[in-house]
Amino acid sequence: MKKITLLGLFLFSGLTIYAQDNKQWTLQECVDYALENNISIKQSELDTQLTDIDKSQAVMDFLPTLNANSSFSVNTGANINPTTNQFENETFRSASGGVNSGVNLFSGLRNWKSLQRSKINAIASQYQLDKMRDDISIYVANAFVDILYNKEQIKVLESQNRITKENLERTKELVEAGVLPQGDLLEIKATDATQNQQIIAAENDLFISKIGLAQLLQIKDYQSFDIAEEDYGLFPDSILEEDASTIIEKAKEEVYDVKVAESNLELAQKDLELARTLYYPTLSAYMGYSTYWSGTNIDFSTGNTMGFFDQLSTFDGTSIGLQLSVPIFNGLTTRNNVKRSQINVERSKYLLEQANLDLEANVYQAYNDAKNAKKSYEAAMQTEEARKLAYEYAEERYKVGLSNAFDFNQSSINYENAQSDVVRTKYQYIFKVKVLEFYFGIPIDQINYN
Repeated sequence: MKKITLLGLFLFSGLTIYAQDNKQWTLQECVDYALENNISIKQSELDTQLTDIDKSQAVMDFLPTLNANSSFSVNTGANINPTTNQFENETFRSASGGVNSGVNLFSGLRNWKSLQRSKINAIASQYQLDKMRDDISIYVANAFVDILYNKEQIKVLESQNRITKENLERTKELVEAGVLPQGDLLEIKATDATQNQQIIAAENDLFISKIGLAQLLQIKDYQSFDIAEEDYGLFPDSILEEDASTIIEKAKEEVYDVKVAESNLELAQKDLELARTLYYPTLSAYMGYSTYWSGTNIDFSTGNTMGFFDQLSTFDGTSIGLQLSVPIFNGLTTRNNVKRSQINVERSKYLLEQANLDLEANVYQAYNDAKNAKKSYEAAMQTEEARKLAYEYAEERYKVGLSNAFDFNQSSINYENAQSDVVRTKYQYIFKVKVLEFYFGIPIDQINYN
């Protein structure tokens, strides 16, 4: 997951929007907006369009070529008249025109292999785009859950502080009545001040986490940016009932890391085939038509200068033939290109193997993280319940004067820490399960917590 986090630092550039007043963004809206407006995704979409153009061009390469040409010149001095093929030492005008067509008959199946490569490249480009979308979705979800955690942490701290303020008022009355010493009041006041500091720090953490998500979306109005207030309680975790090996096999179908590596290997293999086609001779057919005109040509039967159209019909001609080109020696260029392509194939095989190993490691890590997060959350819930009972017991003892303020505050601090641990482990659990579900093919932006 570190790779995903690092990658996200480069992916989220160039999204521009200004938040509307009081708009609260859901996770679905955040992810959808990022996928729609992220510049890196837009660039990747342009790459897919380029691969479509390449595929279209590969199809067009099977068709014959057809070209027309024409020229006009004014010649002085001794020049060859193109219509008579004789030297003429005078100024004359001449023109020529023609149409040529050619078709590749054989070149080692290069055109066919180029078409296959263009199709593979189009698929690879789409895989890259889909992988980028997945990475962005995970990064947005992580930032979104971080805000949820900070929001609930503030609620816990404020609830604890309300109880402390109630105890502060009660203690003040008991001190004024001479029941409790002044030190107990000072102890409660210190606890109240500490809790106020914690609330301020938590509010700052919340603001920073909002800025983090807003910057991912390039929202400029940080003060107004906020996410939707929803109650995220316990949620289904049936994904943990799946075996890790089953999730790995599913991930290979749903996650694009391995697919990208597989398509890159196919591209390298096709490049090798294309490099080898240069060993083969090439055979092409051509056909052409041309005609000439000169301003000095004379019709000897009449003694008059020949007309423009008469010359075009008289001095025209056609050509048709085959052209064979056999590679004999070109400085070992073809051989070295083949060797380079073979090395790229081997490198792509290693990258594919590494992609499979990385995916397996990431899934196992996500699987263990989710299971441990669940255990941590359940343990935190049990600890909170125990700390709550201990706090209530300490509070009763303090009220009747059987305990001092220091012991009571220690019990209160332990209860506060237990509540904070519940919040922290809860949202860690949420995100870890969502990452595991992502590997199983469940979109990261689907949160259906009960």
